Amino acid sequence: MNRHDGKRVVVMTGATSGFGVHAVRQIAAEPGTRVIIGARGTGRTAPPGVRILPLDLASLASVRSFAAAVAGELSGTRIDILILNAGLHGSAAEDRSAEGFGLTFAVNHLAHYLLARLLLPNIADGGRLVITSSNMHDPPLGRIAPGSLDIDEWAHPTPKGSGAGIRSYTASKLCNLMTALSFSRLGAVGTGRLDVVAFNPGLTGGAAGRDAPAIQKALLAVVMRMVFPIIGLVRPEFVMNAPEHSGAMLADVALGKIRPPEGQVYVSLVRGRPTFPEPSELARDRAAQDLLWHESALMTGISP
Repeated sequence: MNRHDGKRVVVMTGATSGFGVHAVRQIAAEPGTRVIIGARGTGRTAPPGVRILPLDLASLASVRSFAAAVAGELSGTRIDILILNAGLHGSAAEDRSAEGFGLTFAVNHLAHYLLARLLLPNIADGGRLVITSSNMHDPPLGRIAPGSLDIDEWAHPTPKGSGAGIRSYTASKLCNLMTALSFSRLGAVGTGRLDVVAFNPGLTGGAAGRDAPAIQKALLAVVMRMVFPIIGLVRPEFVMNAPEHSGAMLADVALGKIRPPEGQVYVSLVRGRPTFPEPSELARDRAAQDLLWHESALMTGISP
């Protein structure tokens, strides 16, 4: 890992709630580390010394402003670690981003795709990109699993389509994993190697999302607390992890203390332990990865 001005530079989203709080606390405590995080709204708190810049992932304009602000803060200094961790657990079909995209697809995927593309020139040679995905990119319940790359539906969801509710979440986590795989291919052929990791924190009992209706939050709580523990008896990757533990594991992945084997990208917590499984068949489909990359570039107004 490169150092600049004696400090490791870390930029992170999703650091003010959930397991991200525990991750940023551990990262910021590392000697010689400078941390910049993006956060929505006011009154957000962070560990001492951590710089908070405004970022609303439901607005691509805000993403662009944040990327420009980060570049200004760094003044030519490179980013050693970029952690894209923020996310929603699903949204209704009518919930839209500032640009009119389905809210979960926009926040979980499009905003992070754009942010990574914009900050890529600022990442140090040998730097690390960590994207939080989920084992829910390939869920145990077939009716909520993404059966194909249904990008238009995810971007412009209909009430009973695959871009709404919990299905919007599983689709967005598939997109996160596919984006990580695409970036890993990009980094492998670049002049400086980009170390890319897709991280599955396991189920942590997170909230349904910032603007989710009460019924959705209640249903998610039931699924997390009652359904998935039963599934976990035969599919241990769906056993619940404490947010503190998942946060610590994310920090270790970001800092390079946990690494996938050579040629692999995915780190998945199973019963709290890091494992390195193959992503789903759809996630590994290179033609699908390229299509998602191209369509995401068009939606975010950036060159493919």
